[in-house]
Amino acid sequence: MSGSDLTTGHPGSDAVPNEHATRREWAGLALLVLPMLMLSTDLTVLFFALPTLSADLDPSATQTLWIVHVYGFLIAGFLVTMGRLGDRIGPRRLLLTGSAAFAAVSAVAAFSVSTEMLIAARALLGIAGAALMPSLFSLLRTMFRDDRQRRLAIAIMFSAFSVGGAIGPLVGGVLLEFFRWGSVFLINVPPMILLLLAGPRLLPERQERTPATLDLASVALSVAGMLAVVYGLQELAAGQERGTGSIWPNLAIVAGGVVVLASFVRRQRRLRNPLLDLALLTNRRTATSLVTLLLVGIGVVGTFYLFTQYLQWVAGLSPLQAGLWTLPYIAVNIGGAMLAPALTARLRPATVIAGGLTIAALGAVLVVMFAGTGTPLPLLVTATSVIGFGHGAATALVSDLIIANAPPEQTGSAAAAQEVGGELGTALGVAVGGAIGMQVYRTSLSGAMPPAVPESAAQAAQSSIHEGIAVAEDLDVHGPLLLDTVRNAVAHGLQTYAGVGAALTTLATVLVAAVLIARRGGSARTD
Repeated sequence: MSGSDLTTGHPGSDAVPNEHATRREWAGLALLVLPMLMLSTDLTVLFFALPTLSADLDPSATQTLWIVHVYGFLIAGFLVTMGRLGDRIGPRRLLLTGSAAFAAVSAVAAFSVSTEMLIAARALLGIAGAALMPSLFSLLRTMFRDDRQRRLAIAIMFSAFSVGGAIGPLVGGVLLEFFRWGSVFLINVPPMILLLLAGPRLLPERQERTPATLDLASVALSVAGMLAVVYGLQELAAGQERGTGSIWPNLAIVAGGVVVLASFVRRQRRLRNPLLDLALLTNRRTATSLVTLLLVGIGVVGTFYLFTQYLQWVAGLSPLQAGLWTLPYIAVNIGGAMLAPALTARLRPATVIAGGLTIAALGAVLVVMFAGTGTPLPLLVTATSVIGFGHGAATALVSDLIIANAPPEQTGSAAAAQEVGGELGTALGVAVGGAIGMQVYRTSLSGAMPPAVPESAAQAAQSSIHEGIAVAEDLDVHGPLLLDTVRNAVAHGLQTYAGVGAALTTLATVLVAAVLIARRGGSARTD
């Protein structure tokens, strides 16, 4: 089954219906949900565990950041390599190998006796996680030959990822009520053991293979480049939020990563058997889908990131309360992802994608209107939930286009490219959103600073939002006035970036409409 002969599942298609999945495939999908939940939960499960963990291992501030982030860094760095490896040895074999490694390293992390041991374990968890993610989506292509069923399966996997990330802090908090901090890692072990036991029976192995060996120089370039870009972007965002240090070192790290990735691309063009076949990216449906993931990631993730700051700095909620207020966004995001495959029974997938992006752009406009300090919080949460619904409806189908249009023997590489696009979109969204939000905060604060506020307090408030809140709460006479000014400045940052997000999402909508809808070919396609 090639990318050019897949049926569309929309009215007017003259293609022959594909083979429908049996109970075995649906049971296999339920099994695959387990590692996806564990992967995403591990991204956020440490949020509430850090104080207890820090009391036990006594990490430095820098080590604490590495404990939290090295897992995601290594996932991003090894995605391309693992996607190619899955195409070479088979996605089921790579999935089961990665699952065994994930379970073993989780146990090591749970019983770490030093900070260095825990950081190393988290890094290995990231590498094992990178082995799982492309394999999961590659297997869906093998298991679900029917287009509508495959889209539903991909939507379920995306929903599992959203659920895992959302419940991660809550799961960590509940476990710490009864057990030591290592329990947040030990919960990974039973699902992975179940996957190892049932996987060989329920999960089919893909027969198509890419026989070429891995080019180690390409592996090094892809890992180093992705690590530098993602690390630099996250540090840039963190520095903007804290108001500490110069931005130039982190920009230099990002630029260095881009240079390394450019070297990676040049090497792929010269190799007879590249680590990533760039021909995958020349397909207009695949290229358009990847650009769409990137644009929407920058716009939507950046807006959501600033919304979470708004909940704490403007609404004055605790981290747990703020997390609960984000649940409506997560719920409707999942609802949109699950509804989209059903809509493809009547509409072309590209049309559903464009509709979802339009809804997300409308939601961003509503955030611009309702993010002021005087707006009732439920109204702002509703506006962001509109973004979440449209984003969920579009993203799952975009990913399906990437995976379904790849040659069968390169599905793992296509899935890895899809994951890389999502990772970069997320990292850029946080970094760009944080940078623009902080710049607007400082500009707004400078123009509205009450004259009666002491100069030292005004300068401290300019350095970061956290300092602005702390200084305002310490001032006796002018504190409430400064606090209102700081909160207004934070709200202006969210409103400004929501406008940027609306523009980027609209641009993605136009791109989808122009390339996937207006330029539709005569034959039946997945777009």
